[in-house]
Amino acid sequence: MGFSRFYHSGDLGADRQITLSEQAAHHATRVLRLKTDDRVTLFNGQGGEYEATIVQAGKKDVTVKTGAWLDRECESPLNMTLVQAISSGEKMDFTLQKAVELGVAAIQPVISSRSVVRLEGERALKRVQHWQSVVISACEQCGRNRVPLVAPIMSLNHWLEEKVTSTLKLTLSPYAKEGLKEIAAPQGPIVFLVGPEGGFSESEEVSAAVSGFIPVKLGQRVLRTETAALAAISAMQMLWGDF
Repeated sequence: MGFSRFYHSGDLGADRQITLSEQAAHHATRVLRLKTDDRVTLFNGQGGEYEATIVQAGKKDVTVKTGAWLDRECESPLNMTLVQAISSGEKMDFTLQKAVELGVAAIQPVISSRSVVRLEGERALKRVQHWQSVVISACEQCGRNRVPLVAPIMSLNHWLEEKVTSTLKLTLSPYAKEGLKEIAAPQGPIVFLVGPEGGFSESEEVSAAVSGFIPVKLGQRVLRTETAALAAISAMQMLWGDF
């Protein structure tokens, strides 16, 4: 994994010429200062990766030629879905970036009663597209060849009504009586729910419990929303995953 990695949304195959996206081309030539004949790695999020070589490096267009396909994966053994109440400013970007680096398989943004940020319509669509680009960049950096999906934004109550099935459903709560180390190792998918800056309301915690979510705490301290999600993922990787 020593070469710079780039995501390509289309089909890939050996011995093909691929034009990188404008964003990837800018990063390749303006940030990484790559040039013709430099070797890179391409992946499309469906597993595995391709060796590739830059054959043309212009200011706006970068073309690469693919070589051999490599069956390389670094996915976590835990199938984790992060259900994150939208946080303000750059906190959400940071949370999603690091969650992907730590191994989450999918992300569901939700709006809860105490969420500061409210997004609807075109603004919501554009924000999800932005978050998906954050996820792709994180995969390029950390070596993952499978790109987690950022689902469309939903209200927390509507999402809970979806009756999501999972082996283990967890919600982080400073009022919980047990921590992750008291939870038995899951034998299937994990869904964990993290609140916004002000936490979940009492009624939301009740709704989560009715939907089968087990409240857990992370120590005796109240963590910020961006800290809580990442601490929980790290703890689960340590207890049940590949840390």
